[in-house]
Amino acid sequence: MAEGVSRRSFIGGAAGLTFALSLPGFSRAEFGASVAAGEMTAKRIGAWVTIGTDGAIAIANPAAEMGQGSFTGLTMIFAEELDADWARVMPFTPPPIATVYGNPGLGGELVTVGSRSVRGYWNLIRLQAASIRRVLMQAAADKWAVPLGELHTEPSMVVHSSSNRRFSYGEIAGFASVPASMPTIDRSDLKRTVDYRILGHATPRFDLPDKVTGAATFGIDVQVPNMVYASVLRCPVEGAGPDSVDDGGALAVPGVLKVVSMKHAVGVVGETVEAAFAGREALKVTWTHMAADSYNSAEGMKNFLARAANLDDEGAVYSAQGDADGEFAKSAKVVRAQYSSEYVYHAQMEPLNITASVSLGGDAAEIWVGTQGATATVATAAAFLNTGAENINLHQCYLGGGFGRRRTPDLVPDALVLSQVMQRPVKLLWTREQDIKSANLRPMTAHRIEAALDARGSITGWRHRIVAESVAAYRGGETAIEGAKGLDGLVLEGAKHEYAIPNQSIVYLRERRGVGLGAWRGLGAGPNKFVIESFIDELAAAQKADPVAFRLGLLKSNPRATRVIEAVAEKSQWGKSPPSDRALGMAYGQIVESYVAAVGEISLDRKTGVIRAHKIWIAIDPGVIVNPDSVLAQTEGNVIFGLSHALKEQVSIIGGRVQQSNFHDYPVLRMAEIPEIDIELLPTDNPPTGVGEAALPLIAPSIGNALFRLTGKRVRGLPLSPQRIKAG
Repeated sequence: MAEGVSRRSFIGGAAGLTFALSLPGFSRAEFGASVAAGEMTAKRIGAWVTIGTDGAIAIANPAAEMGQGSFTGLTMIFAEELDADWARVMPFTPPPIATVYGNPGLGGELVTVGSRSVRGYWNLIRLQAASIRRVLMQAAADKWAVPLGELHTEPSMVVHSSSNRRFSYGEIAGFASVPASMPTIDRSDLKRTVDYRILGHATPRFDLPDKVTGAATFGIDVQVPNMVYASVLRCPVEGAGPDSVDDGGALAVPGVLKVVSMKHAVGVVGETVEAAFAGREALKVTWTHMAADSYNSAEGMKNFLARAANLDDEGAVYSAQGDADGEFAKSAKVVRAQYSSEYVYHAQMEPLNITASVSLGGDAAEIWVGTQGATATVATAAAFLNTGAENINLHQCYLGGGFGRRRTPDLVPDALVLSQVMQRPVKLLWTREQDIKSANLRPMTAHRIEAALDARGSITGWRHRIVAESVAAYRGGETAIEGAKGLDGLVLEGAKHEYAIPNQSIVYLRERRGVGLGAWRGLGAGPNKFVIESFIDELAAAQKADPVAFRLGLLKSNPRATRVIEAVAEKSQWGKSPPSDRALGMAYGQIVESYVAAVGEISLDRKTGVIRAHKIWIAIDPGVIVNPDSVLAQTEGNVIFGLSHALKEQVSIIGGRVQQSNFHDYPVLRMAEIPEIDIELLPTDNPPTGVGEAALPLIAPSIGNALFRLTGKRVRGLPLSPQRIKAG
């Protein structure tokens, strides 16, 4: 991944394509930086691609790489449509110019979230690459004085078959006359799936060699000249700030340079990391009071559940089909249940960090960070310094786990303040304890769900009421949900389903508790699919129906759904009796537009209440598969992340303060607890859909449904912890 690619130096090539001489024996970082800095003789009409006269091809890749494989996947899409020789391709990270590199699937913002990199850039990248390929072909046609229609391409070659002539892309880069505007490409002109030679083939990722050797630069690795280190003590209650600060103990720590009071924190700057951390521990701070001081999550959950059950509280309608209320009024039977999920933390391996250097004039800054939100990071810094975005030079680093937490640029103001005060570059590091105590949590949820049945037992009505705080309003203010009529699409993600039930009502009831909230891998779909898929199993059990057959009956007009359910049932040998101490559970969902089905096999230690997952089967149809290796790795990560959240993870709040502080009291799944994972990929010719969080929401319901089949008892709250199981 190219480092040091300045925003300002790239502006001149912001339209689409660059032909340039390449440097022999270049590295990815050196090549990307030299192209961006204008140090190569170049004919520019754009910023996406540079083709050197030796045939080397540099492709801009705007997605943040946090282990999900987008840095390779997007490059594969571009190279496929360009018909490039994959061995000569190298990606580099461009500067954060949203007007050029923004994701069309995310409103043109430069942000990597929601499994939207491949599906968001899919058409844009292919059309860009096809346009460049057309320019290369036209240049060759003009050189040979032959019609464009007589030419075709092979890997990094333009070929005229009738005369047996060919030009390499590198040769064309040496003589091409680049048009003032790029040719227009219709989607019908793009490659057919059957003609792909790069996409659909397992391809090693570009980021892995440097990660294996230790050469990769994560945010936490950044070192710049004259840098000092900082740690912050943040207010333990969201929204409050320092009232009084006794910094005597901190300043007495050898190596501590300064203590700085800020809006919501107190920063300690030191010559070393150790000094900054020790100084932070020596601070004595009292804090201002907020309404959230009185908030306890356990009591809050009781209130959430009571509100979900109060049908006089109408809430905001998210989805309405048919006449659900009328159907319930005339139903022969109503089945209802209440479900819940707790706050959870992201638990990414790399604690939050950022390095910033503010200019002496205070109107420009250089920032090094691993961020999912490049646009937001630049905008936040520019607004804070009251300057233009062009004066913020962002260096995108690898992310040691994101999961939505690194979308929010909440460290930016603190780092800028500290750099301004010190007039030096400052590297701000959070400890794990600070990361958990100040976490932007996935919100706690409560649900009331019910189904109306007619005299034959058919489901004719469905009502689902969801109580939760708003992530969107916390991040973007009230205006973020005002235009959506009070609805939070992040929290409500996954609440709709594909089951053929004619009359449905889904309602959102927003709570305000002053808790810091954030996106989380499969944010709304995690709790919502747990509720829906558990309740579907309850309905099947009430009718003494097989859970797989019951789902297939409700999805018989949905062939893609049917296919994944039948595939996972066959792989798991559903219908055959597992050992007497084990049971299987099923779950299905269309999540981030992918069709996914899961089966989990578990056992239970009835004395301790500990569930052990032995095997998880997944079948997934994500449309066109770009890189099968990445899809497999992502889905395996989904299973592990989802199982950890299903069995263990929970944040509790007392007096507005997060009670957990590290992995000793916020346990996550350990290596010895990881089950065997069996994944079947079912590609289709449909456009590629999301995989980064597609399977995760189905792990909890598959485990919960297996627990019911094993014990006959239904546990309706997450996590499915030993305490909850024994209490239930």
